[in-house]
Amino acid sequence: MTERDIILNELAQGLRPMPQGAEWFDALTPEEQSETPRFLRHRCVQARAATEDGPEGIHRAGLRPTHTPAVPIAQGRIDGQPGKIASLTPLDERLKAFRLLVAVLAIADERRRAHFRPDGCGHRWHDLPTTGRSHPHPAPPGGVVPPAGRAPGSTP
Repeated sequence: MTERDIILNELAQGLRPMPQGAEWFDALTPEEQSETPRFLRHRCVQARAATEDGPEGIHRAGLRPTHTPAVPIAQGRIDGQPGKIASLTPLDERLKAFRLLVAVLAIADERRRAHFRPDGCGHRWHDLPTTGRSHPHPAPPGGVVPPAGRAPGSTP
């Protein structure tokens, strides 16, 4: 697994707060900033992102439905929308697209793990350690950061 895989999966699993993810994304080269949303798009498809994930993804990402990356998802069907979001080229929209795709991935992955893998999963990216990591961003106390806008212990 690459460092990118680990960071993106930590973000989607709530093991790394989005401000750290945003810093990481901002530090990428322009080429890497273009590739990362495309990678996330692929992961959203693998996790079976659904139309109903869109509004919650917009909320978790801290976006308004009128923000450019949110518009395709806010309009309804999610099929193909992550691809449109991932292909946004204006620099000021890339971070919003990144945040939105991480949020949609998190929602789809949470559902998939709860429904299809309740007893665990063999994918390495689902079995990330919360301590003793090889990178400088340890898990916060308690391990998981609630999605943006949610208090610990609250339900969606």
